[in-house]
Amino acid sequence: MSEMHQFLFDGLPVRGQLVRLTESWQEILHRRAENAETGAYPLSVQVLLGEMTAAATLMQALLKFDGDLVLQIFGNGPLKLAVVEVKSDLSLRSTAKTIGAVEPGATLTQMVNVNNQGKCAITLDPKSRFPGQQPYQGVVPLFDDLGQPIDRISEVLEHYMLQSEQLDTKLILAANDKVAAGLLVQRMPVQGEGNLSAKSTQADEDQIGVNEDFKRIAMLASTLSPEELLSLEPDAILHRLFWDEPLMRYEPLKGSNAPRFVCSCSKERVSQMILGLGQEEAESILSEMPNIEVGCEFCGRQYVFDAIDAAQIFTPPVVKPQVLPPEHLH
Repeated sequence: MSEMHQFLFDGLPVRGQLVRLTESWQEILHRRAENAETGAYPLSVQVLLGEMTAAATLMQALLKFDGDLVLQIFGNGPLKLAVVEVKSDLSLRSTAKTIGAVEPGATLTQMVNVNNQGKCAITLDPKSRFPGQQPYQGVVPLFDDLGQPIDRISEVLEHYMLQSEQLDTKLILAANDKVAAGLLVQRMPVQGEGNLSAKSTQADEDQIGVNEDFKRIAMLASTLSPEELLSLEPDAILHRLFWDEPLMRYEPLKGSNAPRFVCSCSKERVSQMILGLGQEEAESILSEMPNIEVGCEFCGRQYVFDAIDAAQIFTPPVVKPQVLPPEHLH
């Protein structure tokens, strides 16, 4: 079962999380493989998307954000777009779009950042937005401060967290066809809760790269290999890494509280998309084919609208006249 483990180091300004996605990740891969139009993900894309799915889940759980967290990478290469969406209850979905062949063992640079134009974006979309309020979005390039390409999504996100929160973060990520997993340790903010959309304090900036407790724990976390992260149970991982540290663990999130695959697509949402195309465009499509067919990129579900369905989308709802009770008729 997928599970999330959260922990603190007693008396130290360091917190951590360990996520292990099993059936939820397998469901995502199964749905993609069953899609006759796309087929299964190339192995390199599968690994990258799995790492992104684990990372986005860790970040949502860390923020406790009441809304959707969306992690995307896009650029110029055979992998045009990879997207992960995690809601506040840790329900999640992810997908990727490729054009052309992706070689086995292809790096992040080879897949997305061929000409150093690739980007990573994190969007925080509040569940209840005020009228006119825009989601918060941060975007970083897929290269470091010296302009050198970054070949691990974990390092891209560490760089992002340092820029947005002014907090040192260490991420270890791994994925295969059975498990997508991640370990995150982070130096805690000097004042209050850290948040990707919050302004950092000078005290947080002053602690960048100098806190000895965080540096020691991050070094321990770095000894974890991808094979160990994928194969060992969470208890074994935490004991191996931090057996000599003052670790305080919370009750793991399992079952209905654990990360799980849920797709939020619906016929109503697709209808709204067709409405946005406009009646002229919809009729143009139907003049060339019998139906408008829309497939969900996340779960593979197909939505089919014939001419009658499309006409109903563009027909205003009939407002029935209000019938007053007899006592009001004078």
